[in-house]
Amino acid sequence: MDRKAKAQWKGDLKSGAGILSTTSGVLSSTPYSFRDRFEQGTGTNPEELLAAAHAGCFTMALSLMLQNEGLKADSLETTCTITLDKEGDGFAIKRSRLELRAKIPGASQEVFTRATNAAKEGCPVSKLFDTEITLDAKLEG
Repeated sequence: MDRKAKAQWKGDLKSGAGILSTTSGVLSSTPYSFRDRFEQGTGTNPEELLAAAHAGCFTMALSLMLQNEGLKADSLETTCTITLDKEGDGFAIKRSRLELRAKIPGASQEVFTRATNAAKEGCPVSKLFDTEITLDAKLEG
């Protein structure tokens, strides 16, 4: 299974701009730029897209882990924060922080912890990242 996205860029780094598009059309000529990435622009940026991918992948994986435990969530809400740090002359992504708030009828804390850890380690996007991944998971009543 292959998924594709296309990036186009015109100009230099600081004054240039680009667009991102995906085969599905979810992103279609979506703008991105230096300002969007390093300041507060209105377009997207690679780190924001990585955060969305990690949050979505982890949450889907957790749904499977819960299903394997005979559980079904009323709600799973995951926020992911990708951190871009200055490293030498460039930048590096050093952290992905997942924050989960979950409502899962009948789940014990032990099963919840086992399922969230398995999802964090097992989701394909987690496996892609060569970075520290932290998880703050709360089971709500």
